[in-house]
Amino acid sequence: MKKANLILVLSLIFTSTIFGQKTFTLTSKDLGGEASKTQEFNGFGCSGENQSPELLWKNAPEGTKSFAITMYDPDAPTGSGFWHWVVFDIPANVNELVTNAGTKNNLIPKGAIQSITDYGIKGFGGPCPPIGHGFHEYIITVYALKTDKLGTNENTNPAVVGFNLWNQTIAKASIVAYYKR
Repeated sequence: MKKANLILVLSLIFTSTIFGQKTFTLTSKDLGGEASKTQEFNGFGCSGENQSPELLWKNAPEGTKSFAITMYDPDAPTGSGFWHWVVFDIPANVNELVTNAGTKNNLIPKGAIQSITDYGIKGFGGPCPPIGHGFHEYIITVYALKTDKLGTNENTNPAVVGFNLWNQTIAKASIVAYYKR
């Protein structure tokens, strides 16, 4: 009987070690499966509030020196998608962006940089799909980076920021929201 109990205990330890590992995770209290008028862009034919969502991430991998966040719409009728938000150089001791941090500079963490989007603005530019184009997918990703500074600035375009992210990423986590008009 003691041998059976020992095997059971060892099995539970093994199972919790293999299946209970904590993964890098991104969540939002502001987004469910769909974005809303609160996040919708105000301009470009849209009339939303253009508030960036609250984002919370946990279980960053060891060695993380900073974070970056992007929001991308692969369904935009541009041939190359559409970058709605690009933030980088977020200090490693930060694990949350509050609601509207992307549009109110005093809410973004000190040292973080918001570079230009495909709207041509710096900071958050919410969803604004063409009317009747159906649901668009908005992928919000947090990147755990192996550098404290990405080496780009607020005028760097999303493709160049993306290239630098690709070179510096240890791990990433995403959430997806959908939106249509």
